[in-house]
Amino acid sequence: MAQIRIALAQIDTCVGDLEGNAEKTLEYAHRAARQHAQVVVFPEMTLTGYPIEDLALRRTFRKAAWDKANWLATELEADGLGDLYVVVGTVGTDHASDKPRNRLVVLHDGVVWAGYDKHFLPNYGVFDEFRIFSPGDHSTVVEVDGVRLGFAICEDIWQDGGPVAELAGRGIDVLVTMNGSPYEEGKTHTRFDLAVRRAREVSAPVVYVNQVGGQDDLVFDGGSFTVDADGTLLQRSPMFVEDLGLFDFDTDAKRQTTGVIAPAPDKDEEVYTACVLGLKDYMRKNHFSGVCLGLSGGIDSALVAAMAADACGGANVWGISMPSMYSSDGSKDDAADLAANIGAHYDIQPIEPLFVAYQNQLHLEGVAAENLQARIRGVIVMAYSNSKGVLALATGNKSELACGYSTIYGDAVGGYAPIKDLLKTRVWELARWRNEACAHGMGIGGLHIVGNEAGEHGKPAPNDIIIPVNSITKAPSAELRPGQKDSDSLPEYALLDQVLAAYIEHAHGRADLLADGFDEKTVDTVMRLVDRAEWKRRQYPLGPKVTALAFGRDRRLPVTSAFRE
Repeated sequence: MAQIRIALAQIDTCVGDLEGNAEKTLEYAHRAARQHAQVVVFPEMTLTGYPIEDLALRRTFRKAAWDKANWLATELEADGLGDLYVVVGTVGTDHASDKPRNRLVVLHDGVVWAGYDKHFLPNYGVFDEFRIFSPGDHSTVVEVDGVRLGFAICEDIWQDGGPVAELAGRGIDVLVTMNGSPYEEGKTHTRFDLAVRRAREVSAPVVYVNQVGGQDDLVFDGGSFTVDADGTLLQRSPMFVEDLGLFDFDTDAKRQTTGVIAPAPDKDEEVYTACVLGLKDYMRKNHFSGVCLGLSGGIDSALVAAMAADACGGANVWGISMPSMYSSDGSKDDAADLAANIGAHYDIQPIEPLFVAYQNQLHLEGVAAENLQARIRGVIVMAYSNSKGVLALATGNKSELACGYSTIYGDAVGGYAPIKDLLKTRVWELARWRNEACAHGMGIGGLHIVGNEAGEHGKPAPNDIIIPVNSITKAPSAELRPGQKDSDSLPEYALLDQVLAAYIEHAHGRADLLADGFDEKTVDTVMRLVDRAEWKRRQYPLGPKVTALAFGRDRRLPVTSAFRE
């Protein structure tokens, strides 16, 4: 009979921050030891952060990362944790080719005790590992107090064969996998089903430790878990927070003991939280403490402002109302109410005098005159960003980006775009959810997210509402000419978003879209708009990826593409 406790250290790392990542690893190793764990497992590429991309090709960085792993092993022993098996990720080197390797190391007794290199190197979607890394070629089993642990790294369990198939024949007791699996809506079920298949393949429990936190345009949702050999869920960490989960394994038990299973969040809460965590970590890792954005009174800027307040506090949000001669009183009132609800700074900078000054020289008409208004606003937003040292936020949604319904160097300016992967109809859904959550006690900054592991409820909003109802219910308009509505230039969003989801996220061509039941005129209009707007999207700020196919990372339509089938 053998028993061990395995700790699942779900932490937020930062690419390139060897010192900070090592210190956090040391902190969580101490926490695991205090919980009487014999093994503590961290996410993929723990010490280097993930994904490190071409930083892995820098030889001096690889050496520094290896030195940091050795330092950590020595420090653990010096702190009295030499008996603990600490499983961390880092970057190694294939000395035959001098290429980097995505490596797992086991630290024990003051040394790097064992190692394992990732076999399958993904080069689809957001991943570019096949170009960067050299693949591993052997499996690794480490015995801890009579328990045989087999190891894998992320993609190794997604592909059939390879190390998992090899481990199935080596009599392991537990399959331990460290992961850097980015978030996308609905992916948690896919991960779980995969782990169940692998558990049955190796006839052993699977420990799945995932990274948490935002890194550039990726969000890692955590949600680490353990399944038994028969696929039963034994333990699950909460999503979007740092956590230390525990799994007790007994070689004699037919079924392992169930531990703490965190509840799964509501689907709207999940997506909203992913967007906020992406923004919050982008700010923190790029050393911004505040944001600025234009507040028009519309739903997009209102949702972005609410997300910003949840990410950094309303007092660190600068909302700028920039009314023109076409701005309605209702929109101006909605913008002011939104700023008051979240406790943001609120400045009014009318653009009509600037617009008149430009027109006295340029004499623009039509779309050029409309876009001039947006570009004046962009200049003001960037002036606030520069003068106050805050991050400028772009407020465009995925529907607008898809169709080119934004002004380059105008409303497209900014350093980060929190809702760029949300279709317009999804924006409305999340706005309604945020108001409902506020009414049920989730104040400003009350999301269960990295930095709020204690679950503080946040600052209450006036009248328990964040986003003005009128911003949600009124017809969307850019208000760049009298009586303008988005539907003047685009199909109604309820229809548009269905076509966009099929064309972009499900890769349906023209024939597929017609077979889906969409009318020919709508299909041709939407496809033409999407294809012609690629040059704009290439210049749009990055933002959190939350769908299966996001602009920028995933969708690379050639600018001059004529392929339409």
